Amino acid sequence: EYLEIERELRKIKSEKFENYLLEITGGATPLGANYYKQGVPFLRVQNIMYNYINDNDIVFISDKQEVEIKRSRLKEGDVLLTITGVSYGKSAPVISQHVGSNINQHSVRMKFKEELKPFYVSTFLNCKYGKKQSDKNIVGISRPALDYEAIKNFLIPILPQSFQLQIEKIVKSAYQKQIRSKQFYKEAEEALLKELDLFNYKSRHILSYETTKKETDKARRFDAEYFQPKYKEIIKKIENYKNGFDSLKYFIKNYSTGFPFKSDSYVDKGCYLIRINNIEKGKLNLENANKIPIDDKELSKKDIAKENDILISMSGTIGNACKIPKGIKAVINQRIFRFTTKNFNEEVLTLLINSIVGFTQLNRIGTGGVQTNISGNDIIKIKIPLIKPQIQKQIAEKIQKSHKLRKESKELLEKAKRKVEEEIEKKVVE
Repeated sequence: EYLEIERELRKIKSEKFENYLLEITGGATPLGANYYKQGVPFLRVQNIMYNYINDNDIVFISDKQEVEIKRSRLKEGDVLLTITGVSYGKSAPVISQHVGSNINQHSVRMKFKEELKPFYVSTFLNCKYGKKQSDKNIVGISRPALDYEAIKNFLIPILPQSFQLQIEKIVKSAYQKQIRSKQFYKEAEEALLKELDLFNYKSRHILSYETTKKETDKARRFDAEYFQPKYKEIIKKIENYKNGFDSLKYFIKNYSTGFPFKSDSYVDKGCYLIRINNIEKGKLNLENANKIPIDDKELSKKDIAKENDILISMSGTIGNACKIPKGIKAVINQRIFRFTTKNFNEEVLTLLINSIVGFTQLNRIGTGGVQTNISGNDIIKIKIPLIKPQIQKQIAEKIQKSHKLRKESKELLEKAKRKVEEEIEKKVVE
Protein backbone atom coordinates (compact mmCIF):
# COMPACT_ATOMS: atom_id res chain seq x y z
CA GLU A 1 0.00 0.00 0.00
CA TYR A 2 2.80 2.42 0.92
CA LEU A 3 4.73 1.57 -2.24
CA GLU A 4 1.64 2.12 -4.37
CA ILE A 5 1.18 5.59 -2.83
CA GLU A 6 4.82 6.39 -3.64
CA ARG A 7 4.50 5.10 -7.22
CA GLU A 8 1.43 7.25 -7.84
CA LEU A 9 3.10 10.38 -6.42
CA ARG A 10 6.25 9.83 -8.48
CA LYS A 11 4.16 9.28 -11.59
CA ILE A 12 2.90 12.87 -11.40
CA LYS A 13 6.38 14.25 -10.70
CA SER A 14 5.97 15.06 -7.04
CA GLU A 15 8.77 16.83 -5.19
CA LYS A 16 10.45 16.10 -1.87
CA PHE A 17 9.55 18.37 1.04
CA GLU A 18 13.21 19.33 1.46
CA ASN A 19 13.21 21.06 -1.93
CA TYR A 20 10.59 23.55 -0.69
CA LEU A 21 11.27 23.68 3.06
CA LEU A 22 12.61 26.98 4.37
CA GLU A 23 12.50 25.89 8.03
CA ILE A 24 11.72 22.81 10.08
CA THR A 25 11.92 23.25 13.84
CA GLY A 26 10.95 20.95 16.67
CA GLY A 27 9.29 22.23 19.82
CA ALA A 28 10.42 21.70 23.40
CA THR A 29 9.15 21.77 26.95
CA PRO A 30 11.04 24.33 29.08
CA LEU A 31 13.08 22.89 31.94
CA GLY A 32 10.95 22.63 35.07
CA ALA A 33 7.98 23.91 33.09
CA ASN A 34 4.95 24.98 35.06
CA TYR A 35 1.68 25.55 33.28
CA TYR A 36 -0.32 28.67 34.06
CA LYS A 37 -3.86 29.94 33.49
CA GLN A 38 -2.52 32.75 31.32
CA GLY A 39 0.67 33.65 29.51
CA VAL A 40 2.04 32.27 26.23
CA PRO A 41 -0.25 29.57 24.71
CA PHE A 42 1.61 26.24 24.64
CA LEU A 43 0.22 23.76 22.12
CA ARG A 44 0.43 20.06 22.89
CA VAL A 45 -0.45 17.10 20.66
CA GLN A 46 -4.08 17.17 21.80
CA ASN A 47 -4.40 20.74 20.51
CA ILE A 48 -3.21 19.95 16.98
CA MET A 49 -6.06 18.34 15.10
CA TYR A 50 -6.64 17.40 11.47
CA ASN A 51 -6.36 20.80 9.77
CA TYR A 52 -7.24 22.99 12.76
CA ILE A 53 -5.97 23.90 16.21
CA ASN A 54 -8.22 22.95 19.11
CA ASP A 55 -8.35 25.77 21.67
CA ASN A 56 -9.85 23.54 24.37
CA ASP A 57 -7.48 22.52 27.15
CA ILE A 58 -4.68 24.87 26.04
CA VAL A 59 -2.09 25.45 28.75
CA PHE A 60 0.19 28.46 29.13
CA ILE A 61 3.85 29.04 29.93
CA SER A 62 5.51 32.21 31.20
CA ASP A 63 7.25 34.74 28.93
CA LYS A 64 10.57 33.75 30.51
CA GLN A 65 10.00 30.07 29.76
CA GLU A 66 8.95 30.88 26.22
CA VAL A 67 12.20 32.74 25.53
CA GLU A 68 14.07 29.47 26.23
CA ILE A 69 12.27 27.84 23.29
CA LYS A 70 11.75 30.87 21.05
CA ARG A 71 13.05 29.02 17.97
CA SER A 72 9.75 27.10 17.85
CA ARG A 73 7.61 30.24 18.27
CA LEU A 74 4.76 30.06 15.76
CA LYS A 75 4.42 32.41 12.81
CA GLU A 76 1.51 32.86 10.44
CA GLY A 77 1.83 30.48 7.51
CA ASP A 78 3.70 27.79 9.48
CA VAL A 79 2.49 24.20 9.12
CA LEU A 80 2.42 22.01 12.24
CA LEU A 81 2.89 18.23 12.24
CA THR A 82 2.67 15.92 15.25
CA ILE A 83 5.62 13.52 15.24
CA THR A 84 5.45 11.27 18.31
CA GLY A 85 3.01 9.05 20.18
CA VAL A 86 -0.20 7.49 18.95
CA SER A 87 -1.34 10.85 17.58
CA TYR A 88 1.53 11.29 15.12
CA GLY A 89 0.80 12.52 11.60
CA LYS A 90 -1.80 15.22 12.37
CA SER A 91 -1.23 18.53 10.62
CA ALA A 92 -2.69 22.04 10.91
CA PRO A 93 -1.82 25.47 9.48
CA VAL A 94 -0.99 28.34 11.83
CA ILE A 95 -3.43 31.25 11.46
CA SER A 96 -3.18 34.77 12.90
CA GLN A 97 -4.85 33.99 16.24
CA HIS A 98 -2.13 31.43 17.11
CA VAL A 99 0.86 33.56 16.12
CA GLY A 100 3.27 33.83 19.08
CA SER A 101 2.17 30.51 20.58
CA ASN A 102 4.70 27.72 21.04
CA ILE A 103 4.78 23.93 20.76
CA ASN A 104 6.22 21.05 22.74
CA GLN A 105 8.71 18.44 21.53
CA HIS A 106 6.03 16.17 20.10
CA SER A 107 5.41 18.46 17.11
CA VAL A 108 7.38 20.34 14.47
CA ARG A 109 6.67 23.60 12.70
CA MET A 110 7.53 23.96 9.03
CA LYS A 111 7.77 26.94 6.71
CA PHE A 112 7.57 26.37 2.94
CA LYS A 113 8.42 28.36 -0.16
CA GLU A 114 5.67 30.36 -1.85
CA GLU A 115 4.93 27.52 -4.29
CA LEU A 116 3.37 25.49 -1.45
CA LYS A 117 0.50 27.15 0.39
CA PRO A 118 0.21 26.15 4.08
CA PHE A 119 -3.47 25.15 3.90
CA TYR A 120 -2.74 22.87 0.95
CA VAL A 121 0.28 21.29 2.69
CA SER A 122 -1.64 20.55 5.90
CA THR A 123 -4.60 19.14 3.94
CA PHE A 124 -2.22 16.97 1.91
CA LEU A 125 -0.53 15.65 5.08
CA ASN A 126 -3.94 14.70 6.51
CA CYS A 127 -5.20 12.98 3.34
CA LYS A 128 -4.22 9.39 2.52
CA TYR A 129 -1.28 10.46 0.32
CA GLY A 130 0.32 12.31 3.23
CA LYS A 131 -0.82 10.20 6.20
CA LYS A 132 0.39 6.96 4.59
CA GLN A 133 3.87 8.48 4.28
CA SER A 134 3.81 9.19 8.02
CA ASP A 135 2.64 5.64 8.67
CA LYS A 136 5.39 4.18 6.49
CA ASN A 137 8.20 6.18 8.10
CA ILE A 138 7.23 5.86 11.75
CA VAL A 139 9.87 4.20 13.98
CA GLY A 140 9.77 2.88 17.53
CA ILE A 141 7.47 0.48 19.33
CA SER A 142 6.46 1.82 22.74
CA ARG A 143 6.48 5.41 21.45
CA PRO A 144 6.21 5.82 17.67
CA ALA A 145 8.12 8.77 16.18
CA LEU A 146 8.85 10.53 12.90
CA ASP A 147 12.37 11.90 12.39
CA TYR A 148 13.25 15.05 10.46
CA GLU A 149 15.01 13.20 7.63
CA ALA A 150 11.92 11.13 6.95
CA ILE A 151 9.75 14.26 6.84
CA LYS A 152 12.16 16.01 4.48
CA ASN A 153 11.81 13.06 2.10
CA PHE A 154 8.00 13.16 2.00
CA LEU A 155 6.70 13.51 -1.56
CA ILE A 156 4.11 16.16 -2.44
CA PRO A 157 2.64 17.15 -5.83
CA ILE A 158 3.15 20.83 -6.64
CA LEU A 159 -0.43 21.45 -7.76
CA PRO A 160 -1.46 24.76 -9.40
CA GLN A 161 -1.72 27.79 -7.11
CA SER A 162 -5.37 28.22 -8.15
CA PHE A 163 -6.17 24.73 -6.82
CA GLN A 164 -4.21 25.28 -3.62
CA LEU A 165 -6.18 28.49 -3.01
CA GLN A 166 -9.46 26.58 -3.51
CA ILE A 167 -8.40 24.26 -0.69
CA GLU A 168 -7.51 27.26 1.48
CA LYS A 169 -10.94 28.78 0.86
CA ILE A 170 -12.73 25.56 1.91
CA VAL A 171 -10.68 25.20 5.10
CA LYS A 172 -11.19 28.84 6.04
CA SER A 173 -14.97 28.39 5.54
CA ALA A 174 -14.75 25.51 8.02
CA TYR A 175 -13.01 27.83 10.50
CA GLN A 176 -15.81 30.41 10.17
CA LYS A 177 -18.35 27.75 11.08
CA GLN A 178 -16.23 26.77 14.08
CA ILE A 179 -16.24 30.39 15.27
CA ARG A 180 -20.03 30.66 14.94
CA SER A 181 -20.45 27.29 16.65
CA LYS A 182 -18.43 28.51 19.65
CA GLN A 183 -20.50 31.70 19.78
CA PHE A 184 -23.80 29.82 19.97
CA TYR A 185 -22.38 27.56 22.68
CA LYS A 186 -21.20 30.60 24.64
CA GLU A 187 -24.69 32.13 24.36
CA ALA A 188 -26.18 28.90 25.72
CA GLU A 189 -23.76 28.96 28.67
CA GLU A 190 -24.59 32.59 29.42
CA ALA A 191 -28.34 31.93 29.25
CA LEU A 192 -27.96 29.03 31.68
CA LEU A 193 -25.86 30.98 34.17
CA LYS A 194 -28.18 34.00 34.04
CA GLU A 195 -31.12 31.72 34.82
CA LEU A 196 -29.25 30.40 37.86
CA ASP A 197 -28.02 33.86 38.95
CA LEU A 198 -24.41 32.73 38.40
CA PHE A 199 -23.49 34.88 35.40
CA ASN A 200 -20.17 36.65 36.02
CA TYR A 201 -19.83 34.76 39.31
CA LYS A 202 -16.20 34.60 40.44
CA SER A 203 -15.21 31.97 42.96
CA ARG A 204 -12.82 33.07 45.72
CA HIS A 205 -10.13 30.84 47.19
CA ILE A 206 -9.95 31.85 50.87
CA LEU A 207 -6.80 31.09 52.87
CA SER A 208 -8.43 30.62 56.28
CA TYR A 209 -11.95 29.71 57.33
CA GLU A 210 -13.87 27.64 59.84
CA THR A 211 -16.22 24.68 59.59
CA THR A 212 -18.35 22.73 62.06
CA LYS A 213 -18.21 19.19 63.41
CA LYS A 214 -21.61 18.57 61.83
CA GLU A 215 -20.16 19.35 58.39
CA THR A 216 -17.06 17.22 58.92
CA ASP A 217 -19.21 14.26 60.01
CA LYS A 218 -21.01 14.36 56.62
CA ALA A 219 -17.89 15.11 54.57
CA ARG A 220 -16.77 12.94 51.66
CA ARG A 221 -13.14 13.95 52.32
CA PHE A 222 -11.38 15.40 55.34
CA ASP A 223 -9.00 18.08 54.08
CA ALA A 224 -8.90 21.88 53.97
CA GLU A 225 -9.78 22.13 50.26
CA TYR A 226 -13.04 20.22 50.72
CA PHE A 227 -14.37 22.85 53.13
CA GLN A 228 -13.49 25.88 50.98
CA PRO A 229 -16.40 28.39 51.21
CA LYS A 230 -16.49 28.66 47.39
CA TYR A 231 -18.04 25.17 47.23
CA LYS A 232 -20.69 26.06 49.79
CA GLU A 233 -21.57 29.23 47.88
CA ILE A 234 -22.35 27.30 44.67
CA ILE A 235 -24.33 24.63 46.48
CA LYS A 236 -26.29 27.34 48.32
CA LYS A 237 -27.09 29.00 44.96
CA ILE A 238 -28.51 25.72 43.68
CA GLU A 239 -30.48 25.06 46.88
CA ASN A 240 -31.95 28.58 46.72
CA TYR A 241 -32.91 28.33 43.03
CA LYS A 242 -36.46 29.63 42.59
CA ASN A 243 -37.79 26.39 41.05
CA GLY A 244 -36.05 24.02 43.45
CA PHE A 245 -33.50 21.27 42.89
CA ASP A 246 -32.99 17.52 43.07
CA SER A 247 -30.10 15.07 42.96
CA LEU A 248 -28.80 13.89 39.59
CA LYS A 249 -30.13 10.42 40.46
CA TYR A 250 -33.68 11.73 39.95
CA PHE A 251 -32.88 12.43 36.28
CA ILE A 252 -31.22 9.06 35.55
CA LYS A 253 -33.09 6.19 33.91
CA ASN A 254 -30.10 3.80 33.96
CA TYR A 255 -26.33 4.05 34.24
CA SER A 256 -23.04 2.12 34.06
CA THR A 257 -19.38 2.90 34.79
CA GLY A 258 -17.56 1.31 31.85
CA PHE A 259 -15.81 -1.97 31.12
CA PRO A 260 -12.02 -2.72 31.09
CA PHE A 261 -11.61 -3.56 27.41
CA LYS A 262 -8.11 -4.90 26.65
CA SER A 263 -5.73 -2.76 24.62
CA ASP A 264 -4.23 -5.81 22.91
CA SER A 265 -7.55 -6.34 21.12
CA TYR A 266 -7.47 -2.96 19.30
CA VAL A 267 -8.10 -3.21 15.54
CA ASP A 268 -8.06 -0.84 12.56
CA LYS A 269 -11.70 -1.48 11.67
CA GLY A 270 -14.35 -2.23 14.23
CA CYS A 271 -16.43 -0.62 16.95
CA TYR A 272 -15.31 2.67 18.54
CA LEU A 273 -14.01 2.40 22.09
CA ILE A 274 -14.71 5.63 23.97
CA ARG A 275 -11.99 6.40 26.50
CA ILE A 276 -11.56 9.34 28.86
CA ASN A 277 -9.38 11.28 26.40
CA ASN A 278 -12.23 11.20 23.85
CA ILE A 279 -14.49 13.18 26.20
CA GLU A 280 -14.18 16.94 25.92
CA LYS A 281 -16.46 19.50 27.53
CA GLY A 282 -19.66 19.29 25.49
CA LYS A 283 -18.07 17.25 22.70
CA LEU A 284 -17.27 13.62 21.91
CA ASN A 285 -14.01 13.61 19.92
CA LEU A 286 -13.41 10.32 18.10
CA GLU A 287 -10.65 11.53 15.75
CA ASN A 288 -8.03 9.44 17.57
CA ALA A 289 -10.33 6.82 19.08
CA ASN A 290 -9.25 3.19 19.25
CA LYS A 291 -11.45 0.43 17.89
CA ILE A 292 -12.22 -3.07 19.12
CA PRO A 293 -13.64 -6.06 17.21
CA ILE A 294 -17.39 -5.80 16.61
CA ASP A 295 -18.02 -8.96 18.65
CA ASP A 296 -16.21 -7.52 21.70
CA LYS A 297 -18.95 -4.96 22.26
CA GLU A 298 -21.09 -7.81 23.59
CA LEU A 299 -18.67 -8.30 26.50
CA SER A 300 -20.62 -5.71 28.48
CA LYS A 301 -23.97 -4.85 26.93
CA LYS A 302 -24.76 -2.24 29.57
CA ASP A 303 -21.74 -0.24 28.36
CA ILE A 304 -22.86 0.02 24.74
CA ALA A 305 -23.36 3.71 23.95
CA LYS A 306 -26.82 4.84 22.92
CA GLU A 307 -27.81 8.07 21.19
CA ASN A 308 -28.34 10.91 23.70
CA ASP A 309 -26.61 9.07 26.56
CA ILE A 310 -24.42 11.39 28.65
CA LEU A 311 -20.82 10.50 29.53
CA ILE A 312 -18.79 11.89 32.46
CA SER A 313 -15.04 11.30 32.94
CA MET A 314 -14.26 9.70 36.31
CA SER A 315 -10.42 9.73 36.42
CA GLY A 316 -7.69 12.28 35.79
CA THR A 317 -9.55 15.30 34.44
CA ILE A 318 -12.79 14.45 36.18
CA GLY A 319 -16.16 15.94 35.39
CA ASN A 320 -15.89 16.48 31.63
CA ALA A 321 -19.26 15.64 30.10
CA CYS A 322 -20.54 15.08 26.58
CA LYS A 323 -23.57 13.60 24.84
CA ILE A 324 -23.53 10.64 22.43
CA PRO A 325 -24.50 12.08 19.03
CA LYS A 326 -26.68 10.40 16.43
CA GLY A 327 -25.17 7.57 14.39
CA ILE A 328 -22.33 6.67 16.78
CA LYS A 329 -21.71 2.96 17.39
CA ALA A 330 -19.39 2.64 20.35
CA VAL A 331 -18.72 1.07 23.73
CA ILE A 332 -17.61 2.75 26.94
CA ASN A 333 -14.24 2.00 28.51
CA GLN A 334 -13.70 1.82 32.27
CA ARG A 335 -13.79 4.93 34.49
CA ILE A 336 -16.50 6.60 32.42
CA PHE A 337 -19.95 7.22 33.89
CA ARG A 338 -22.61 6.61 31.21
CA PHE A 339 -26.27 7.36 31.86
CA THR A 340 -29.57 7.65 30.05
CA THR A 341 -31.60 10.66 31.16
CA LYS A 342 -35.23 11.22 32.06
CA ASN A 343 -37.17 14.38 32.91
CA PHE A 344 -34.42 16.68 31.62
CA ASN A 345 -33.14 17.80 28.22
CA GLU A 346 -29.89 15.94 27.45
CA GLU A 347 -28.21 18.96 25.87
CA VAL A 348 -28.93 21.23 28.82
CA LEU A 349 -28.03 18.62 31.43
CA THR A 350 -24.65 18.09 29.72
CA LEU A 351 -24.10 21.85 29.75
CA LEU A 352 -25.06 22.00 33.44
CA ILE A 353 -22.55 19.30 34.36
CA ASN A 354 -19.80 21.11 32.44
CA SER A 355 -20.72 24.46 33.96
CA ILE A 356 -19.64 25.82 37.34
CA VAL A 357 -22.68 24.01 38.81
CA GLY A 358 -21.46 20.49 38.01
CA PHE A 359 -17.73 21.16 37.77
CA THR A 360 -17.55 22.61 41.29
CA GLN A 361 -19.48 19.77 42.91
CA LEU A 362 -17.61 16.99 41.10
CA ASN A 363 -14.18 18.46 41.75
CA ARG A 364 -14.99 18.91 45.41
CA ILE A 365 -15.70 15.22 45.92
CA GLY A 366 -12.85 13.89 43.77
CA THR A 367 -10.31 11.79 45.71
CA GLY A 368 -6.76 10.59 45.13
CA GLY A 369 -3.26 12.03 45.06
CA VAL A 370 -1.42 11.45 41.77
CA GLN A 371 -4.66 10.89 39.86
CA THR A 372 -8.03 12.25 40.92
CA ASN A 373 -10.95 9.83 40.86
CA ILE A 374 -14.66 10.03 41.46
CA SER A 375 -17.19 7.25 42.02
CA GLY A 376 -20.55 6.64 40.40
CA ASN A 377 -22.23 6.76 43.80
CA ASP A 378 -20.86 10.28 44.33
CA ILE A 379 -21.82 11.47 40.84
CA ILE A 380 -25.51 10.61 41.26
CA LYS A 381 -25.66 12.72 44.45
CA ILE A 382 -24.72 16.08 42.91
CA LYS A 383 -27.47 18.70 43.02
CA ILE A 384 -29.24 19.78 39.83
CA PRO A 385 -31.56 22.85 39.61
CA LEU A 386 -35.09 22.15 38.33
CA ILE A 387 -35.04 24.41 35.27
CA LYS A 388 -38.43 24.81 33.60
CA PRO A 389 -38.89 22.92 30.29
CA GLN A 390 -39.46 26.13 28.31
CA ILE A 391 -36.15 27.60 29.53
CA GLN A 392 -34.43 24.29 28.78
CA LYS A 393 -35.82 24.38 25.23
CA GLN A 394 -34.46 27.88 24.59
CA ILE A 395 -31.01 26.91 25.83
CA ALA A 396 -31.08 23.59 23.93
CA GLU A 397 -31.83 25.36 20.64
CA LYS A 398 -28.60 27.34 20.93
CA ILE A 399 -26.61 24.19 21.71
CA GLN A 400 -28.16 22.37 18.75
CA LYS A 401 -27.21 25.24 16.42
CA SER A 402 -23.68 25.02 17.80
CA HIS A 403 -23.52 21.26 17.13
CA LYS A 404 -24.92 21.71 13.61
CA LEU A 405 -22.28 24.28 12.69
CA ARG A 406 -19.51 22.14 14.18
CA LYS A 407 -20.71 19.18 12.10
CA GLU A 408 -20.78 21.34 8.95
CA SER A 409 -17.25 22.53 9.73
CA LYS A 410 -16.01 18.95 10.02
CA GLU A 411 -17.70 18.08 6.72
CA LEU A 412 -15.91 20.97 4.99
CA LEU A 413 -12.54 19.80 6.32
CA GLU A 414 -13.32 16.32 4.97
CA LYS A 415 -14.34 17.86 1.65
CA ALA A 416 -10.98 19.66 1.36
CA LYS A 417 -9.11 16.44 2.09
CA ARG A 418 -11.20 14.46 -0.41
CA LYS A 419 -10.70 17.15 -3.05
CA VAL A 420 -6.90 16.85 -2.76
CA GLU A 421 -7.10 13.07 -3.07
CA GLU A 422 -9.38 13.28 -6.11
CA GLU A 423 -7.12 15.81 -7.84
CA ILE A 424 -4.08 13.57 -7.36
CA GLU A 425 -6.00 10.49 -8.56
CA LYS A 426 -7.15 12.40 -11.64
CA LYS A 427 -3.58 13.40 -12.52
CA VAL A 428 -2.34 9.83 -11.98
CA VAL A 429 -4.88 8.58 -14.55
CA GLU A 430 -3.90 11.30 -17.03
